[in-house]
Amino acid sequence: MQRNPIVEIDKATKIYGNHRALDDVSFDLLPGEVHCLVGENGAGKSTLIKILSGAISPEAGLIKIDGKE
Repeated sequence: MQRNPIVEIDKATKIYGNHRALDDVSFDLLPGEVHCLVGENGAGKSTLIKILSGAISPEAGLIKIDGKE
């Protein structure tokens, strides 16, 4: 049985001035999966969550929630 991702991020990039907060990030979340987002300060964790929530937009890349952009 094939499960479709509920969240898909494909090659997302976010730039603030001269700093790349996210650089070509890809990620899929399938139903029933649990993930933990960890990293050092400045790694882009908050930026990724802000993009997923719609608070900010990436400069490049594709974001899908339940198959919809």
